[in-house]
Parts: sequence; structure tokens; C-alpha cells
Amino acid sequence: MPQLATNKKANFDYELQEKYEAGLVLFGHEVKAVRAGQVSLKGSFISIRTKNGSPELYLVNCQISPYKNAGQMPDYNQMRERKLLLKHQEINHLLGKKQTEGLTLIPLKIYTNHSFLKLEFAVARGKKKYDKRESIKKREVDRRLRSLTKRSK
Repeated sequence: MPQLATNKKANFDYELQEKYEAGLVLFGHEVKAVRAGQVSLKGSFISIRTKNGSPELYLVNCQISPYKNAGQMPDYNQMRERKLLLKHQEINHLLGKKQTEGLTLIPLKIYTNHSFLKLEFAVARGKKKYDKRESIKKREVDRRLRSLTKRSK
């Protein structure tokens, strides 16, 4: 599964709990742009909206640049909201988690699964500043240990 885009800050800013996979509703030129790597998940999140009495998930603030070979598209919005495809049971489960525990939904990566584009996202809780400092400290210690073990060999 080749990864086309990743959210590098997700592990640092959030404590990830459960991961899910969803399909994306995209235009044809957007699919080609994503496969060409012209997508950014930086600052994006997933919103739950109710439409006609049933909840739906939308990917918000994901930037997909216009495909270079698609020609002129004057009314194309790069930051438009894109619908996610999930089963109703999964959506209701996520809705309950988000409401009761104060969690958020964060996109992690976009990748291809056979010929389909998929979005992996996680139920996450935001880290506090001291948690972030602790993860930085742990990363530094791991880096030092690896460099010491390389020198000793």
C-alpha cells in the first residue's frame, strides 16, 4: 500500500487510540492529483455533520492542489470538504465516542488499496504541553542510545 500523504504531526500532538479506514468521495482530477502527491493533510480534521437525520463524516482543511494536466478550473476550491465513506454502525460508534469522552478525529494518511484511495484516521485525545515535552525527551534518549550502540560495534 503506497502512502500518498501523511500527517506527521499527528503522533506528536495527539494521543492516538483507535484507527479506522474510510473511502474518500473525490472528483476525477482530485484523484489524479492525490496520486501525483499534490495533497496535504497538515491542519486537517474530521467533522461529523447530520444530514437528513443521519450523521456523515467530512474531511475538513485537506488541501488537494489542482491537477496540472486537467486544464483551467476557475471555480475549483482546493480546501473543500470531502465526504468519507463508512458504515452507519462505525459512524454511530465514532459519534458516541466523540460526545462522551471529548475525543477528536484526526486523519493520519492517504494511501491506495488496490485501485481505491483510502484515508486512515484515528480517534485521538490532544496532548498537553508537558506530554509533548515528555515525548521529546524520550525521543532524544532513544536517539542517544542508538548512536552509542552504533559506536560500540
